[in-house]
Amino acid sequence: MVTPLRVVIGLCLFAPFVAMLWVGSYAKTDPAFIGIPFFYWYQMLWVLLSTALTVTAYKLWQLDQRGRGNRGGGAAK
Repeated sequence: MVTPLRVVIGLCLFAPFVAMLWVGSYAKTDPAFIGIPFFYWYQMLWVLLSTALTVTAYKLWQLDQRGRGNRGGGAAK
């Protein structure tokens, strides 16, 4: 079942792929940040952002499963 919460979860997981696969948006050297070309610091920034988005998606998924009472498909504990 598609719910607004699950759409947000999907967007959290999909955003890093779009950001990294759209190479033309970051294949440049300027603006540099503390001497590091844009190409490199942009990718490193996405490492941190991807971690935060994945944790957010996980927490939202837990919230969604608790709201559903874990019925209809979760692993039995």
